[in-house]
Order: sequence, then structure tokens, then C-alpha cells
Amino acid sequence: MAEDFQEKTEQPTPKRLDEARKKGNVAKSMEVNSALSLITGLLLLYIFSGMFFQQFSMTFKSILSGGYMTELSPKHVFYYFVKGLGVYGKLLGIFLGSIMLVGLTSSVMQVGFLITLEPLKPNLSKLNPIKGFKKIVISKRSLEELIKNILKLIVILLVAYNAIMGYKDEFVPLMDKSPDQVLSFMLMAGLKVSLKIALIFIIIAAADYAFQKYEHIRNLKMTKQEVKDELKQTEGDPKVKSRIRSMQLQMTRNRMIKLVPEADVVITNPTHYAVALKYQPEKDNAPKLIAKGMNLIAEKIKQIATEHDIPIVEDPPLARALYKTVELDQEIPEKFFQAVAEILAYVYKLKNKTLK
Repeated sequence: MAEDFQEKTEQPTPKRLDEARKKGNVAKSMEVNSALSLITGLLLLYIFSGMFFQQFSMTFKSILSGGYMTELSPKHVFYYFVKGLGVYGKLLGIFLGSIMLVGLTSSVMQVGFLITLEPLKPNLSKLNPIKGFKKIVISKRSLEELIKNILKLIVILLVAYNAIMGYKDEFVPLMDKSPDQVLSFMLMAGLKVSLKIALIFIIIAAADYAFQKYEHIRNLKMTKQEVKDELKQTEGDPKVKSRIRSMQLQMTRNRMIKLVPEADVVITNPTHYAVALKYQPEKDNAPKLIAKGMNLIAEKIKQIATEHDIPIVEDPPLARALYKTVELDQEIPEKFFQAVAEILAYVYKLKNKTLK
């Protein structure tokens, strides 16, 4: 088909984006999840590291306080295991729970609340080893991911190297420090280096998210024919719509023409415009326009008016103004009251009526 060779130059429509979203096809960067989880983990380590090592020290002191009297039977080993699990399980639970919460929050921030089972549905084409191999080896997407990961690794290694080399003058003096001081230095230095790496991760994540958004929109772009086909599906065939509008217009005209005999007066251009007015003082606040038309329809209105002895008054400016500004079955605006009142007074005089 010719449309298969059309270039996809059109932005995806809201309908296409919504269908893709329902299938789980959304712009999402795993780098954002990784960066935020890393930052959270490092902050938790920084906050709870003192508590962790205090608990760690207290536990081992209680275990080893008995010295050679400590019996390492299976029963005692299990007891110490359960005791340690109770102490560190709380800290580990806070640590892992916080990271999971941050990961979930970052996903919601990127794609909103989205629950779909579409990606889990079995798809036999995914089991095709040839297609799978092509995706890994040939696909442009795989190449982009490979380049991105290599660049990310290079940047992280450079940042880590520079951060570590910033402490090189402090390594030799550690030989004269106590084990506690060495351990404290290593922990603080490690956290600071890790935080610098995490900040680089955030920059990479922001860039990757922007790239994923771009890729998502690019992959969903449509051809001009696809846009036309979707428009037909959502709004109907333009030819059918045009036919429906034509039929509706014809029905409105027929209904309007039937009301002309009820008019009090027809005001004309005299050849191009005709408007029919009806005034019921006991019901209406002002005269209503019950029919209007141009050219052939105007002639039809005048013809019916003549057949039913309805007065026809020539007033070109008023006829044009009423035709353009007043809709069917709508009362005339106040600015036309004086001109229309004079015409109705004239009409009522002709019919020997009294204007109320």
C-alpha cells in the first residue's frame, strides 16, 4: 500500500497517545529511578550510619563478652542470628522500604498512575529468536542504549577518580590513626564520593528522561493518511458529515418556511435579503425573527408572504442588519426597537390594528 511508504511527519494525536498509554507504551527513564534510589540510599546511610554501627558494636560486644566461655552450638548460633536479625531487620526495613517508595514515586512522577496488564499478555512474535537477535544486534535502539551506557560509565569513572584523588594527601596519615578513625574516614570519604557520583546520575537521568520523551513522541508519529483515517473514525467521514449538515440545513429551512404565514411583516433588501418578524405582545418582550434568507430563499419568503397577504416592507439597511445579527426564533436586539416599531405601526395601521 502507498501509505506504508509515507513518511511519518505528523505529531501523534491525543487518541494515539491515549491508546499507547493504555498499552503501557509511555515515556519512562529507568535512570530517574536509579538516581533517586541511589540518592535516597546514600542519605539514609548518612543519617543512620552512626546508629547502625552502634547497634553492630553492641551486638558483637554482647556476643563476645563471654570470651572463651561462649558456646557456639547450633542453638546459640540460631539465638544470636535471631537477635541480630531483630536489631538490623528494622534498619534494613527502613532502608529498603524507603528506596522502594522512592522508586514507586519516581515512576508515578514520570507516567502518572497507570495500571495495565497489556505488556503481560502473551505475544508469540516476542518468542521469535531471529527477531530477538535482530533487535539486539541491528536495532537502532540497541545501539543508542549501548552508546548511552558507555558514555555514562566513562563519566562516572572520571567523576569517581577525581573525587578519590581529592583525598590522596590524606591516605598516608591514616597509618598513624586508630582503626576507628580509619573506618570513620573511609565511611565519610566513601559517602562524599558516592554523593558526587549520585549528582552526576541525576544529571544523566534528567537528560535521559528528555531523550525518552523525544523518542516516545518520535516513535508514535503518524503519516498524513493515518491522521485522516483516525479523523474519519473519530468524527466520521467528511462526505457523510457534509451530507448530514446539508440535510439538517434543509430541514431547518423547511420548518422556517412553514412559519412565514404566521409573520406580521417581511422586511426586504428588496432583492437579496428577506426577514420575517412576528410580535405577540402578550407573550414576547420584543418581536421575534421567525424566518430569514438570501437570494432564492428570500424570494420564497416574499412569495409565501404575498400568498398570505403579509405586508412586505422595503428597508435595505434594516433587512441586512437583522439577517446578519439575529438568529432564528430570537428576539431582536434593543438597538432595532425604534426602526421595527415604526414598521409594525405602519403594518398595524394598514390592518386597522392598534399597536400595544
